[in-house]
Amino acid sequence: MDSPQRHSKAHPMSTNSAAGDQSKSTVTNALHAHWRLFLTEGIILWILGVLAIVLPAVATIAVAVLIGWLLLMSGVVGLIATLRMRGAPGFAWSLISAVLGIVAGIVLLRWPLSGAFSLTLILTLFLAIEGLVSILFALDHKREFSGRWGMMLISGIVDLLLAGLIFAGLPGTAAWALGLLVGINLLFGVTEIIAMALHARNIAPS
Repeated sequence: MDSPQRHSKAHPMSTNSAAGDQSKSTVTNALHAHWRLFLTEGIILWILGVLAIVLPAVATIAVAVLIGWLLLMSGVVGLIATLRMRGAPGFAWSLISAVLGIVAGIVLLRWPLSGAFSLTLILTLFLAIEGLVSILFALDHKREFSGRWGMMLISGIVDLLLAGLIFAGLPGTAAWALGLLVGINLLFGVTEIIAMALHARNIAPS
């Protein structure tokens, strides 16, 4: 004969399971109902990615301008917040940070190509460090990851080669490197969105 305690433990588990199934069903229905929206988003991003690869110089300037606006807006917001809290600790540092954000934003908006050069240098440094870390990580863990460590090693080598090519071609590569990498990143990311939309189209609503 089962004890009351066993029944009391089983009841919350079944309740949690039912709640999980209901939540999953809600998500599935939402995906199925809006699969066209996801597909449209994916197609638009795919087109933008292709344009960024075909016209990398234009995409590079667009990235620089976008970052310039972000820095400018964050600097203005930070300046307003800092001036409203003049008595707060670190007021001077907050003020300097806000002003630097505004200045950097204006510089990027006024001279986007010069800003693209600086951004390309940062990107090159990031790729070099990322590639080196990936290679060391792959070599250090090749036994644990068995076959998968090879792909990580290849990825690290590609990052280093790409960083070397961009750095060797400076300042010329600054005109297209950012735009090209943004385009490639868009194409890789948008593939998942399109695949999800096509999969959601075939899901039967529950």
